[in-house]
Amino acid sequence: MLAKRSLIRIVRQADGIFVDPGGKMNGRGAYLHDAKSCWEKGLKGALSGALRVPLSPQDRQRLLEFMNTLPEDPAEPDSEAGQP
Repeated sequence: MLAKRSLIRIVRQADGIFVDPGGKMNGRGAYLHDAKSCWEKGLKGALSGALRVPLSPQDRQRLLEFMNTLPEDPAEPDSEAGQP
């Protein structure tokens, strides 16, 4: 399970789909991991399904702009630390 701080909420409202960094906006929400690879997969269709609405061109552009600010792969803890 991922730590909530590494997840970014996306919310559907009447006037579009928005990134909700504080997690407090009203509307149907979905979460994506804070890595570009997860956002690329989400924008291919999974996010649209989770929010139960197709992404408009404006929504897609807004989300792509945010995605481009994210790291390629977030720093992950060394899972093999202490192993010979």
